[in-house]
Amino acid sequence: MNARILLVEDEPGLVLTISDLLAAEGFQVETASDGEEGLAKASTNDFAVLVLDVMLPKKNGFDVCRELRQKGIDIAILMLTAKTQVIDRVVGLKLGADDYLTKPFEPPELLARIESLLRRIHKEGRPAVRSFRFGNVEIDFERAEVHKDGQRISVAAKELQLLQYLINHRNRIVLRREILQKVWEYDPQVTSRTIDVHIAWLRQKLDDPQNPRHIQTIRGKGYRFRP
Repeated sequence: MNARILLVEDEPGLVLTISDLLAAEGFQVETASDGEEGLAKASTNDFAVLVLDVMLPKKNGFDVCRELRQKGIDIAILMLTAKTQVIDRVVGLKLGADDYLTKPFEPPELLARIESLLRRIHKEGRPAVRSFRFGNVEIDFERAEVHKDGQRISVAAKELQLLQYLINHRNRIVLRREILQKVWEYDPQVTSRTIDVHIAWLRQKLDDPQNPRHIQTIRGKGYRFRP
Protein backbone atom coordinates (compact mmCIF):
# COMPACT_ATOMS: atom_id res chain seq x y z
CA MET A 1 0.00 0.00 0.00
CA ASN A 2 1.22 3.49 -0.86
CA ALA A 3 -1.68 5.51 0.51
CA ARG A 4 -0.70 8.68 2.35
CA ILE A 5 -2.04 9.02 5.87
CA LEU A 6 -2.00 12.09 8.09
CA LEU A 7 -1.92 11.41 11.84
CA VAL A 8 -2.91 14.32 14.08
CA GLU A 9 -2.12 13.34 17.67
CA ASP A 10 -0.39 15.13 20.55
CA GLU A 11 0.73 12.11 22.61
CA PRO A 12 4.35 11.44 21.52
CA GLY A 13 4.28 7.79 22.52
CA LEU A 14 1.09 7.12 20.59
CA VAL A 15 2.40 9.04 17.57
CA LEU A 16 5.48 6.82 17.48
CA THR A 17 3.48 3.63 17.95
CA ILE A 18 0.92 4.41 15.26
CA SER A 19 3.49 5.80 12.82
CA ASP A 20 5.64 2.67 13.11
CA LEU A 21 2.58 0.45 12.76
CA LEU A 22 1.36 2.16 9.60
CA ALA A 23 4.82 2.44 8.07
CA ALA A 24 5.33 -1.29 8.59
CA GLU A 25 2.17 -1.88 6.55
CA GLY A 26 3.53 0.20 3.67
CA PHE A 27 1.65 3.44 4.30
CA GLN A 28 3.28 6.84 3.91
CA VAL A 29 2.72 8.62 7.23
CA GLU A 30 2.95 12.30 8.09
CA THR A 31 2.15 13.71 11.52
CA ALA A 32 0.95 16.88 13.20
CA SER A 33 0.89 17.55 16.94
CA ASP A 34 -1.91 20.12 17.23
CA GLY A 35 -5.19 20.99 15.55
CA GLU A 36 -3.98 24.06 13.68
CA GLU A 37 -1.04 22.23 12.12
CA GLY A 38 -3.26 19.27 11.31
CA LEU A 39 -5.85 21.49 9.62
CA ALA A 40 -3.18 23.21 7.52
CA LYS A 41 -1.68 19.91 6.35
CA ALA A 42 -5.02 18.20 5.73
CA SER A 43 -6.20 21.19 3.68
CA THR A 44 -3.66 20.32 0.99
CA ASN A 45 -5.96 17.38 0.16
CA ASP A 46 -2.96 15.18 -0.61
CA PHE A 47 -3.87 12.49 1.94
CA ALA A 48 -6.19 9.51 1.58
CA VAL A 49 -6.99 9.17 5.29
CA LEU A 50 -6.81 11.51 8.28
CA VAL A 51 -6.44 9.85 11.70
CA LEU A 52 -7.61 12.66 13.96
CA ASP A 53 -7.56 12.82 17.75
CA VAL A 54 -10.43 14.73 19.33
CA MET A 55 -8.53 16.26 22.25
CA LEU A 56 -5.82 18.42 20.69
CA PRO A 57 -4.06 21.69 21.64
CA LYS A 58 -4.89 24.92 19.76
CA LYS A 59 -7.87 23.45 17.91
CA ASN A 60 -9.80 20.31 18.83
CA GLY A 61 -10.57 17.49 16.43
CA PHE A 62 -14.23 18.43 16.09
CA ASP A 63 -13.30 21.91 14.88
CA VAL A 64 -10.71 20.50 12.48
CA CYS A 65 -13.26 18.08 11.04
CA ARG A 66 -15.91 20.80 10.69
CA GLU A 67 -13.57 23.24 8.95
CA LEU A 68 -12.27 20.62 6.54
CA ARG A 69 -15.79 19.72 5.45
CA GLN A 70 -16.74 23.38 5.13
CA LYS A 71 -13.78 23.82 2.79
CA GLY A 72 -14.92 20.85 0.75
CA ILE A 73 -11.92 18.71 1.69
CA ASP A 74 -13.07 15.13 1.15
CA ILE A 75 -10.31 13.25 2.95
CA ALA A 76 -11.56 10.17 4.81
CA ILE A 77 -11.56 10.98 8.54
CA LEU A 78 -11.09 8.44 11.34
CA MET A 79 -11.50 10.13 14.73
CA LEU A 80 -9.74 8.92 17.88
CA THR A 81 -11.34 9.69 21.21
CA ALA A 82 -10.72 8.76 24.83
CA LYS A 83 -14.33 9.57 25.60
CA THR A 84 -16.94 6.86 25.70
CA GLN A 85 -20.09 8.97 25.66
CA VAL A 86 -22.32 8.28 22.66
CA ILE A 87 -22.82 12.03 22.12
CA ASP A 88 -19.14 12.53 21.29
CA ARG A 89 -19.25 9.86 18.63
CA VAL A 90 -22.48 11.27 17.22
CA VAL A 91 -21.04 14.79 17.06
CA GLY A 92 -17.99 13.60 15.14
CA LEU A 93 -20.07 11.69 12.61
CA LYS A 94 -22.49 14.59 12.15
CA LEU A 95 -19.59 16.94 11.48
CA GLY A 96 -18.44 14.73 8.64
CA ALA A 97 -16.16 12.08 10.16
CA ASP A 98 -16.32 8.72 8.40
CA ASP A 99 -15.52 6.51 11.39
CA TYR A 100 -14.32 6.66 15.00
CA LEU A 101 -12.19 4.57 17.33
CA THR A 102 -12.19 4.82 21.11
CA LYS A 103 -8.92 4.79 23.06
CA PRO A 104 -7.38 2.52 24.13
CA PHE A 105 -7.54 0.40 21.00
CA GLU A 106 -5.68 -2.58 19.62
CA PRO A 107 -3.38 -1.98 16.61
CA PRO A 108 -5.15 -4.57 14.41
CA GLU A 109 -8.43 -2.73 14.89
CA LEU A 110 -6.89 0.59 13.81
CA LEU A 111 -5.46 -1.07 10.70
CA ALA A 112 -8.79 -2.70 9.92
CA ARG A 113 -10.62 0.65 10.17
CA ILE A 114 -8.11 2.38 7.89
CA GLU A 115 -8.18 -0.42 5.33
CA SER A 116 -11.97 -0.34 5.36
CA LEU A 117 -11.95 3.40 4.62
CA LEU A 118 -9.47 2.89 1.78
CA ARG A 119 -11.62 0.15 0.27
CA ARG A 120 -14.64 2.42 0.46
CA ILE A 121 -12.74 5.23 -1.27
CA HIS A 122 -11.54 2.87 -4.00
CA LYS A 123 -15.01 1.43 -4.55
CA GLU A 124 -17.14 4.57 -4.31
CA GLY A 125 -14.68 7.23 -5.37
CA ARG A 126 -14.78 10.71 -3.90
CA PRO A 127 -17.57 10.98 -1.31
CA ALA A 128 -20.27 13.59 -1.91
CA VAL A 129 -19.64 16.79 -0.02
CA ARG A 130 -22.20 17.94 2.55
CA SER A 131 -21.05 21.54 2.51
CA PHE A 132 -18.65 23.54 0.39
CA ARG A 133 -17.06 26.97 0.26
CA PHE A 134 -15.46 28.76 -2.66
CA GLY A 135 -14.68 32.45 -2.99
CA ASN A 136 -17.41 34.35 -1.17
CA VAL A 137 -19.94 31.53 -1.54
CA GLU A 138 -20.97 29.02 1.14
CA ILE A 139 -23.21 26.05 0.38
CA ASP A 140 -24.97 23.66 2.73
CA PHE A 141 -26.27 20.87 0.51
CA GLU A 142 -28.05 19.06 3.33
CA ARG A 143 -30.11 22.17 4.16
CA ALA A 144 -30.27 23.30 0.52
CA GLU A 145 -28.98 26.73 1.54
CA VAL A 146 -26.60 28.97 -0.41
CA HIS A 147 -25.06 32.19 0.91
CA LYS A 148 -22.98 34.77 -0.94
CA ASP A 149 -21.23 37.46 1.07
CA GLY A 150 -23.31 36.27 4.01
CA GLN A 151 -26.60 36.84 2.19
CA ARG A 152 -29.01 34.01 1.39
CA ILE A 153 -29.25 33.30 -2.35
CA SER A 154 -32.23 31.58 -3.95
CA VAL A 155 -31.08 28.57 -5.94
CA ALA A 156 -33.54 26.14 -7.55
CA ALA A 157 -33.38 22.45 -6.67
CA LYS A 158 -32.09 21.36 -10.10
CA GLU A 159 -29.48 24.13 -10.09
CA LEU A 160 -28.28 22.96 -6.69
CA GLN A 161 -28.20 19.34 -7.86
CA LEU A 162 -26.15 20.32 -10.91
CA LEU A 163 -23.79 22.41 -8.79
CA GLN A 164 -23.29 19.58 -6.31
CA TYR A 165 -22.46 17.16 -9.11
CA LEU A 166 -19.89 19.53 -10.57
CA ILE A 167 -18.35 20.14 -7.14
CA ASN A 168 -18.23 16.42 -6.37
CA HIS A 169 -16.25 15.99 -9.61
CA ARG A 170 -14.28 19.21 -9.33
CA ASN A 171 -11.10 19.82 -11.27
CA ARG A 172 -12.06 17.40 -14.03
CA ILE A 173 -14.07 17.83 -17.22
CA VAL A 174 -17.64 16.61 -16.83
CA LEU A 175 -19.11 15.66 -20.19
CA ARG A 176 -22.57 16.86 -21.23
CA ARG A 177 -23.87 13.31 -21.65
CA GLU A 178 -22.66 12.51 -18.13
CA ILE A 179 -24.60 15.47 -16.75
CA LEU A 180 -27.71 14.37 -18.66
CA GLN A 181 -27.40 10.87 -17.26
CA LYS A 182 -26.50 11.69 -13.66
CA VAL A 183 -28.39 14.92 -13.01
CA TRP A 184 -31.38 14.70 -15.39
CA GLU A 185 -31.38 10.90 -15.68
CA TYR A 186 -31.76 11.15 -19.46
CA ASP A 187 -35.06 12.98 -19.32
CA PRO A 188 -36.15 12.99 -23.01
CA GLN A 189 -37.28 16.61 -22.68
CA VAL A 190 -33.83 17.76 -21.64
CA THR A 191 -31.36 19.02 -24.23
CA SER A 192 -27.81 20.28 -23.89
CA ARG A 193 -29.30 23.78 -24.19
CA THR A 194 -31.14 23.14 -20.93
CA ILE A 195 -27.80 22.41 -19.27
CA ASP A 196 -26.40 25.65 -20.70
CA VAL A 197 -29.30 27.62 -19.26
CA HIS A 198 -28.83 26.16 -15.80
CA ILE A 199 -25.09 26.84 -15.96
CA ALA A 200 -25.82 30.44 -16.95
CA TRP A 201 -28.16 30.84 -13.99
CA LEU A 202 -25.56 29.46 -11.59
CA ARG A 203 -22.90 31.80 -12.97
CA GLN A 204 -25.24 34.76 -12.70
CA LYS A 205 -25.90 34.00 -9.04
CA LEU A 206 -22.58 32.62 -7.81
CA ASP A 207 -19.79 33.32 -10.32
CA ASP A 208 -18.80 35.97 -12.88
CA PRO A 209 -21.06 35.40 -15.92
CA GLN A 210 -18.72 37.34 -18.22
CA ASN A 211 -15.50 35.73 -17.04
CA PRO A 212 -16.38 32.66 -14.93
CA ARG A 213 -13.64 31.60 -12.54
CA HIS A 214 -15.28 28.55 -11.03
CA ILE A 215 -17.83 27.12 -13.48
CA GLN A 216 -15.86 26.81 -16.69
CA THR A 217 -17.02 25.76 -20.15
CA ILE A 218 -14.81 23.27 -21.98
CA ARG A 219 -15.82 23.77 -25.60
CA GLY A 220 -17.12 20.70 -27.36
CA LYS A 221 -17.03 18.61 -24.19
CA GLY A 222 -18.75 19.93 -21.10
CA TYR A 223 -17.92 21.80 -17.92
CA ARG A 224 -15.34 21.89 -15.17
CA PHE A 225 -15.66 23.28 -11.65
CA ARG A 226 -12.55 24.90 -10.21
CA PRO A 227 -12.68 25.89 -6.51
